[in-house]
Amino acid sequence: QVQLVESGGGSVQAGGSLRLSCQASGRTFSILSMVWFRQAPGKEREFVAVISGSGRTIWYTNSVKGRFTISRDNARDTMYIQMNDLKPEDTAIYYCAARDGGVSGSLRARTATNSYDYWGQGTQVTVSS
Repeated sequence: QVQLVESGGGSVQAGGSLRLSCQASGRTFSILSMVWFRQAPGKEREFVAVISGSGRTIWYTNSVKGRFTISRDNARDTMYIQMNDLKPEDTAIYYCAARDGGVSGSLRARTATNSYDYWGQGTQVTVSS
């Protein structure tokens, strides 16, 4: 069983930055594909970014391209997302999740919540205008 714990959330003004972390345990970290989702109040959980076990495959949703950077440190069993130029519409609970194996070649599968077996508890990000 994989345990995931997010940290780094908080409140910032528009244009500010935050870095979220996701600490994993319970499995060899490098075999896990890792992903960030977010959920705003009253909205469905949406895909943000995914990174393969090696870190060589990365994909972002269009709304965060150029502003967010996903990365991982397999020696520390930790995934990160650096979020710059934050906007009020980025306000949400951010969740990390994981699945055994590679990043799906299917766009639909890559961005679907049911493609991921393990989830953290979430961390709140609030961006004020």
